[in-house]
Amino acid sequence: MNLLEKSLFSTLKSIATQNIVSHYHNLQQHRTIVKVRLKWVKNRGLDHIIDVQTDLKAACLLKDAIVRSPVGYLTAKSLADSQKLLGLTVPTLRFIRRYPTLFEEFPHPKYQSLPCFKLTQIAKILHDQELKVFEDNQSDLVERLSKVLMMTTNRMVALQSLHPLKWDLGLPDDFDKRFPDHFRIVKGTNGLACLKLVQWPEKYAVSELQKMNDDSSPLAGYREFKRGKAALEFPMSFPRGYGAQKKVKAWMDEFQKLPYISPYEDSRGIDPNSDLMEKRVVGVLHEFLSLTLYKKTKRNYLRSLRKELYLPDRFTRIFTRYPGIFYLSLKCKTTTVALREGYRRGRLVNPHPLTRHRDKFHHVMRTGLIYRSKGVDILPQLDNVLDEEENELTDEEEIELTEECDGTSDAETGSDED
Repeated sequence: MNLLEKSLFSTLKSIATQNIVSHYHNLQQHRTIVKVRLKWVKNRGLDHIIDVQTDLKAACLLKDAIVRSPVGYLTAKSLADSQKLLGLTVPTLRFIRRYPTLFEEFPHPKYQSLPCFKLTQIAKILHDQELKVFEDNQSDLVERLSKVLMMTTNRMVALQSLHPLKWDLGLPDDFDKRFPDHFRIVKGTNGLACLKLVQWPEKYAVSELQKMNDDSSPLAGYREFKRGKAALEFPMSFPRGYGAQKKVKAWMDEFQKLPYISPYEDSRGIDPNSDLMEKRVVGVLHEFLSLTLYKKTKRNYLRSLRKELYLPDRFTRIFTRYPGIFYLSLKCKTTTVALREGYRRGRLVNPHPLTRHRDKFHHVMRTGLIYRSKGVDILPQLDNVLDEEENELTDEEEIELTEECDGTSDAETGSDED
């Protein structure tokens, strides 16, 4: 396909998409797609990943807290009320003692009966390596944070909503001050400190779904256009048994035919009760989860961004309404939302350099859990850790008959505590 044909194809596709969007704008005063009531399905592979990463996140947060401490250690007393903050299901003191390869226990210099914890030498090495990962991936950090702010209505988010997302988005402690040319701290209308985008970077206004479409050859895209597929389609991986159901297939086919609204476009003119708006909400949530390192985050973190992302009041129903796109996990006494396409056979697809580094951190944790303090002496070279961390997790699933997407279970009422 020569340059002229490519240009013509792009123009025709743009006009066709605009016409379809205009058509749906005219018909969006009522919903036309009949939805199917689906049951919640447990994915044991993803649940296991979430379980493991809950402990990994807690250990990393404790490591960062020790680094920030002016005395270089934390006391048992200071850890007393941190269990919920760390998302743990056991007391923090019991948790930190599980990993002697990371945290070294010693008596307080003044109060001998007060246990204290500092980083081991290998934990310090891991922290230094993490700082280097941040330095080596600064452009990626800027892009990811920019895209989060670009999806919001006012191009800014309260810092109190961003801080809990640091782990998921792979942001360093000083993310709000590190890039003054791109972001600045301002006072929001509610008086809260907010991080605001300095300038709109047009090159970032391309969603992950659009990137996936662009990865195919122009000729393939042209063939799809000729078949009438002007809208981008979300990748779907249904739980076992769903894909063969005719009603579900018909519903998803109608949903996929709706125009794709980029999360970086202004959608305030769309009827909030329309099918088109529902697909726009799916697109925003898909994009946000795509920006996270592990393609998942806590549901309550998304709730804190509802107004900024221009989401409807009960947007969390989307997660169980579209089980081919999202997975809702109830592990670790909280509710986590994951993007199904982000994992294949129990492993993260296209892992980020920071997630690879965290794999090393987890290896050190696990060695300490198994071998206790002797683990420091038997740890292999960290550069070889990833080769030894291979596992054969599978996405085994079992149907839970007690949970329905439009019911009043914990998964939908928001009774969980994050």
